[in-house]
Amino acid sequence: MRILGINIPDEKRIEIALTYIYGIGRLRSNGILKGAGVSPDVRVKDLSEEDVRKISRVIEEQGGVEG
Repeated sequence: MRILGINIPDEKRIEIALTYIYGIGRLRSNGILKGAGVSPDVRVKDLSEEDVRKISRVIEEQGGVEG
């Protein structure tokens, strides 16, 4: 799975997988997911395309990450 051009692991929970993006830690990851309305317990492989778009949109709005 790719979010903002960064490969994130499919088998991890999205809460942890987002921390693979430079500039996102656990606290920010949870804030992004809350803003996107996505559960932090969902595995990356189980995300819908709509969920990925919502997450990407929130990250882009906040800025301050690689890519």
